[in-house]
Amino acid sequence: MQSTIQRGQLFWASCLALLVTSLSFGIRAGILNKLGTDFQLNASQLGVISATAFWGFPLAVIIGGMVVDAIGMKRLLMLAFLFHLAGILLTIFSTGYWTLFFSTLLIGIANGTVEAACNPLVTALYPENKTTKLNHFHLWFPGGIVVGTLIVYFFDKAAISWQVQVGTMLLPTLVYGYLFSRLKFPVTERVAAGVSTSEMYRSLGNPLFIFMIICMFGTAITELFTGQWIDVLLRNVTDNAILILAVSTGVMVVGRGLAEPVVHRLSPQGVLFISAILAAAGIYLLGHTSGNMVFVGALVFGMGVCYFWPTMLGFVSENLPKTGAVGLNLMGGAGMFAVSIYMMFMGGYYDKLVAEKLPAGAILADYNAAPAGSPMAAALGEAKKAAGPEVLNATLVIPIVLAVAFAFLVIYMRGKKKPQQLTVAGA
Repeated sequence: MQSTIQRGQLFWASCLALLVTSLSFGIRAGILNKLGTDFQLNASQLGVISATAFWGFPLAVIIGGMVVDAIGMKRLLMLAFLFHLAGILLTIFSTGYWTLFFSTLLIGIANGTVEAACNPLVTALYPENKTTKLNHFHLWFPGGIVVGTLIVYFFDKAAISWQVQVGTMLLPTLVYGYLFSRLKFPVTERVAAGVSTSEMYRSLGNPLFIFMIICMFGTAITELFTGQWIDVLLRNVTDNAILILAVSTGVMVVGRGLAEPVVHRLSPQGVLFISAILAAAGIYLLGHTSGNMVFVGALVFGMGVCYFWPTMLGFVSENLPKTGAVGLNLMGGAGMFAVSIYMMFMGGYYDKLVAEKLPAGAILADYNAAPAGSPMAAALGEAKKAAGPEVLNATLVIPIVLAVAFAFLVIYMRGKKKPQQLTVAGA
């Protein structure tokens, strides 16, 4: 690596950019109910708004993966900065459904652009330790969600508006934009190794890569849908629903920080298998317990989804290195696209469940507009209390299927020789 590349500074600037991405998830999860109240939006509309971030993400991450080798990671990250800035400001000054829709889309595009540039950047900076460093990088995602949910919790206690809560993202956005503007970047690992573009695209047809793409659908839905909707699904089960998200993501921060011994002892595929089992157990506990046991479920769930995203990327980077930046970013794009579709579907499903649990002939919109403390509001609360765990039960199927899939992956990889890592051309 060129002596002028400041590896440590680039890595920490990348972590800061991911922090902004995760703050947007944590704060949006915490203010989703407030947005519904302030702008009179139902769960289906909130589902579409939340899903919009997940549309922008795969769009940006896939396009970014295709152009990053050509335009460079630095230009891509400066675009991310501009999209983040525009999306945050538009959210603060939103006036209704459509401004929330487009502001969330812009933030989703920014988040995807960060991922499109930073994942190949981390593997280029640390070719000797990819999975571990991807886990260290991605610990800033749950870390930011913890910070975001605590911002919502304490700002709510102080009666500080959701607009100010969203505005807290401006400072780290400005800092990471400044840092990236002054640092020099390496080329991607694939370019440095001299692997041709055509060879990279041919590698995407590898059956193992296709299998991992399909599994990425499930790991992303398990982690991100549950986290993003936890406050909506469990608000009527516990008074501290947003703290459940803080607990699960706090576990993820610690786990990803300790990734190195775990990954080296169990192998990436072994980590994925155990993660799927724990994620299933955690979702089951979240949907079938109450009181303090809900927090036990959050703890187990956090342990389960902790290694999903970075280890999926690390597995591909280590075992299918010729797929390059496009391979990494197709994985991320596939995951976020799956979450966006699932989120829209489950928003409608949740509304349907709530409506079924109201008195016969009830109109859901009338109950959503009922004043707090009224009999209609109480009936709506009971309906939501029953509907939330049913959505979790439906989602529980996904990590169970993943556990089976990853068990087969462990068996398959046991007899397979690990491919050699890419080396810099001419070295």
